Amino acid sequence: MTAPGYIRWFKDLRIEDVPGVGGKTASLGELYSALASQGVRVPNGFALTAAAYRDALRATGADDELRKLLAGLDKRRIADLAKRAAKARAIVFAATDRDDLRYEVAEAYKQLEQEYGRGVAVAVRSSATAEDLPNASFAGQHESFLNIRGAKDLFEACRRCFASLYTDRAISYRIDNGFDHDKVALSVAVMKMVRSDRAASGVMFSLDTESGFRDVAFITGVYGLGETIVQGTVDPDEFYVHKPTFAAGFRSVLSRRLGAKDKRMVYAKAGVKAGARSRGPTTRTETTPPADRAKFCISDADVLELAQATIVVEAHYSQKAGRPTPMDIEWAKDGRDGALYIIQARPETVASQRRPEAIETYVLKKTGRTLATGRAVGEKIATGKIRLIRNPKDLNAFRPGEVLVAASTSPDWEPVMKTAAAIVTDHGGRTCHAAIIARELGVPAVVGTEDFSKRAKTGTTVTVCCAEGDAGHVYDGALPFDVERLAIDRLEKPRTEIMVNLGNPELAFKTALLPNDGVGLARMEFIINQAIGIHPMALATPAKVTTAKDRATIKRLTARYKKPADFFVERLSEGVGTIAAAFYPRPVIVRLSDFKTNEYASLIGGSDFEPKEENPMLGFRGASRYAHPAYAAGFALECAALQRVRDTMGLSNLKIMIPFCRRVEEARKVIAAMAGHGLVRGENGLQIYMMCEIPNNVILIDEFAKHFDGFSIGSNDLTQLTLGVDRDSDIVAFDFDERDPGLLAMLRMAVEGAHRNHRHVGICGEAPANYPEVARYLAELGIDSISVNPASVVRTMEIVRTAERELATHRPQALAS
Repeated sequence: MTAPGYIRWFKDLRIEDVPGVGGKTASLGELYSALASQGVRVPNGFALTAAAYRDALRATGADDELRKLLAGLDKRRIADLAKRAAKARAIVFAATDRDDLRYEVAEAYKQLEQEYGRGVAVAVRSSATAEDLPNASFAGQHESFLNIRGAKDLFEACRRCFASLYTDRAISYRIDNGFDHDKVALSVAVMKMVRSDRAASGVMFSLDTESGFRDVAFITGVYGLGETIVQGTVDPDEFYVHKPTFAAGFRSVLSRRLGAKDKRMVYAKAGVKAGARSRGPTTRTETTPPADRAKFCISDADVLELAQATIVVEAHYSQKAGRPTPMDIEWAKDGRDGALYIIQARPETVASQRRPEAIETYVLKKTGRTLATGRAVGEKIATGKIRLIRNPKDLNAFRPGEVLVAASTSPDWEPVMKTAAAIVTDHGGRTCHAAIIARELGVPAVVGTEDFSKRAKTGTTVTVCCAEGDAGHVYDGALPFDVERLAIDRLEKPRTEIMVNLGNPELAFKTALLPNDGVGLARMEFIINQAIGIHPMALATPAKVTTAKDRATIKRLTARYKKPADFFVERLSEGVGTIAAAFYPRPVIVRLSDFKTNEYASLIGGSDFEPKEENPMLGFRGASRYAHPAYAAGFALECAALQRVRDTMGLSNLKIMIPFCRRVEEARKVIAAMAGHGLVRGENGLQIYMMCEIPNNVILIDEFAKHFDGFSIGSNDLTQLTLGVDRDSDIVAFDFDERDPGLLAMLRMAVEGAHRNHRHVGICGEAPANYPEVARYLAELGIDSISVNPASVVRTMEIVRTAERELATHRPQALAS
């Protein structure tokens, strides 16, 4: 056994030991000691304490030397900062060359060898005493070293870790956060390496990093060592798991995105130079074979096991803190034993700190020529001139307010990055260094553009937009945009339910944080168009696709699936499921596909299955398609996807709505077809609604009410068909007015008819948001819900609440009179 001194083993450490071993190592000790019984695996290891660092500096007078060296430092003088930092590292490196430390490290390494075998490879990680605290968790300040073998090399790496307390970026960060240099010490964590070079590794969070939405576990992964994710050199796979339904016993991946994973970091051959850095000869980066790139780096079973670990770790840290504590966790899969290990955990300190009292929404007023597309980080918009950074020397020319464009970023660039208007990189996913820093600094970033740095030119004015969902865009020129601040902390909700219309799953988590009562209209056709792009019948019956180009495209897009139809079911269920999960347990009403024939025909393979109609608006659309032989196989896929959302994912808050149902007999046929596909009205609480958008729906509402659980008034089509106005025709657009007395009479008949039959009734058009008098009229009628686009939610709430107050004091004359 090692004599008492500067070594402390993980089994003896708890989170309360941060002053002695830093946040990173204290957390590893907490995980190793407290959570093994709950299935959380952590490799064994030990800490070389912060006392070792402090004592070494005091014994040699290095602490006084460092104080003098850094006195009067101006971090804005980049060259001087670099010069002093290099000298500081040399001082620390020399001061920590002590025989007692060398001996204790060697003895501790022998114990690891006894447990794991001779010459066991270890990871050597820096752990500062101010690192990972709620107000001080900057990513990548200090050095870590991977695949270190032997006591001699290990001690060399430990000294390098101590010295890394004085990297340029670490000095800059301490100045920014008000930490005195001599009051911050560094401990070193030494832990057995997980052989993820033969498998995969990654980072996961117990919330969504973009919106701060807390009901999901967000997991990213790459092949090989996880350094490539942090460095931002690889676009990782991404997965979401819904925590509430997971806790209820449903084991399903909510959604997944296949990353490029074009490179992977692995161990280099044995016998390399001692003490090399993680980017040096102990590891190497190689090209990922195409077959591996085309599949996910881990299985669904792995994703679910990682989600379980995320939930357990978050619950433990929340209990320790006495408050909800979202977590940022690193994981690795060992290619030899196939097991998953947690190798780091710390509180998440960016997305979780956002205050819900007000939501800032950026809206691009018009788009321009797209120069690049990648992953959006930050949900903001910024304009500025490009500054292309090909190497660190280019940073000297960077000016505040410019758009930083590079292949990838480095932690050393932080002082410059914080002055950028926006950041754009070729490589990386939403957990890469550039994304982490941009998120913390509040700077919009587009990562993973593939090659923009090769095409970009310094001085070009661009607009970087991260406010259009998951995809971020770099547009040519300075485009106009608005910033709306939605004050929701003092908002008084009306009696009438205010719901949202939504079709883009990428906006679901952010939108769910708005004050709302659920989703009144989830547009399935948007998901089919954006996430699938192929005609359902072309996937159900691929042999009927006639063009070679379409057949080749379908084959390429569905290559990972046993049959093309599985592609449709998975992608649609993940899109719908993401929306349902975001608002769970609030109701989400999804409308079955409501493409018109010309819109269906524009999908891949669509021309083989769609008739050409003179007036598609009144043609083969809505309910008439679902039980018809020409679309029955496609409808079966829609039903399979919705059944997967409800029964496999456990999202029973999902309701289904039938659009454009012309006749009562048509309603009977569709409901029977749905039941035949496993969607039985009333079973497992399934409710089926109908869009009330045809005058016949209003006239025969008592008959329709026998077959449906609720109605949603589609004011666009109802206005069009009541007034006989083509809403797509500019020349008669002036006659399209939801305030017309005839349309208002239709609204009254629909609401009264639904209530007469004890059915829920809402409206899902924008009329109440556009016309306060219509909202007031609907409130007077006692409509149950009003559903509008997200940007109109707060305004609509205020309008309806005002109308309800007026009605409570004196009943105004009806608008229709």
